[in-house]
Amino acid sequence: MTLTKRIIPCIDVDLDDDGNPAVYTGVNFEDLQYTGDPVEMARQYNEAGADEFVFLDITASADGRETMLDVVSSVADEVFIPLTVGGGIRTREDIKETLRAGADKVSINTAALERPELVTEGATAFGSQCIVISVDARRRFDEQGEHYEQVDGESCWFECTVKGGREGTDIDVVEWAKEAQSRGAGELFVNSIDADGTKDGYDVPLTKAVCDSVSTPVIASSGCGGPEDAYEVFADANADAALAASIFHFGEFSIREVKEYLAERDVPVRL
Repeated sequence: MTLTKRIIPCIDVDLDDDGNPAVYTGVNFEDLQYTGDPVEMARQYNEAGADEFVFLDITASADGRETMLDVVSSVADEVFIPLTVGGGIRTREDIKETLRAGADKVSINTAALERPELVTEGATAFGSQCIVISVDARRRFDEQGEHYEQVDGESCWFECTVKGGREGTDIDVVEWAKEAQSRGAGELFVNSIDADGTKDGYDVPLTKAVCDSVSTPVIASSGCGGPEDAYEVFADANADAALAASIFHFGEFSIREVKEYLAERDVPVRL
């Protein structure tokens, strides 16, 4: 049986100048601009045929604050598809409270890299299906990595970063993906800092390197400029899901249009 490929819209949520939650969109994790209200956008995407929905509190880890669980709860009331929530999740108790607020899955990045045992603890307590390990990857063209790919004629490796891409770790993405899988992660959420917000396409070498190394489902993220990019990351990297933000937020393409494009090219999707 062939599993359908998933199309997943994502909102990056931060607090505005008045302390209210708001959705922002940027490029390379910077130059953020106001995009909309998280609860209203969740409602729209639920009605638009999204397969899942991702809510990322993009500054919770960097600012050392808790995830906006009240907003998560309001969003959960509007979506009847799997909801993944990330940002500021540091402990088993944080996982529990986020799931209790209405999330179906939690996405963990910084805390898992700092203490990998958290992956095991979360998977054991709540089930692997609830634990998504998020990777904010960037290319490095030096000899410090473990797994190398050819990108534009140069050899590079992919480094895990933390705190919203603000800090490097010297940890190879592929090696971390394999460890996260071995610790019980149910899914891997692979973001490319280099491609983020560019609309130039997903980082296929990055996504393929991870997909080739693990059996855990992989969500490709960052850089989607249209349906052809989703097709490429499915056909060339074998991703299990494609996440996008800008093209949906600004009405450039609808989820339906992306899925119809894929279906016409024999990519199995839920229409």
